[in-house]
Amino acid sequence: MEITVQWIRTSWTKESRGGESASRRNAAPVGFALPPPGTATSAHVVRMRECDGFAPHDAQADRSTVDVQLREADGRLRVLPRVQPLFGLPPRPRRPPAVRLVPGQWVRWQLNYRFSSAMGIRGWSYWLDTFNIAYGPVRADLFLSTPSTFIDEQGPLR
Repeated sequence: MEITVQWIRTSWTKESRGGESASRRNAAPVGFALPPPGTATSAHVVRMRECDGFAPHDAQADRSTVDVQLREADGRLRVLPRVQPLFGLPPRPRRPPAVRLVPGQWVRWQLNYRFSSAMGIRGWSYWLDTFNIAYGPVRADLFLSTPSTFIDEQGPLR
């Protein structure tokens, strides 16, 4: 069965924690139209960074480089994002269980991270990873719509 993966990473510093920069960051899309597939095992990867004004930069990458576990069994797709790196996790309750999709369904799963430099010399930096994953045939604008399942695994960033 066809598996479609879109991985969006938004990154910022404390400069975008409030005001106009935070408004731009919060307005960043969580889904994009899909480009023509590179290969059956490729993923659509989008990066949006504070230093670029949160303008999207997209590419195709091998699906194995995306931090998510995908496993097909019994006509379903099991989806569970990997949490990497563990030291970047803000406090949050237990992780939710994996999602099992049937053909025609898709999930949007969001995780956030915060980091400090090793010596605390530089300020905090942050990531928001959004995984849009569909099981079965898709149209190019699928990830612009409402997902079958939405998992918000974001913790407080302080």
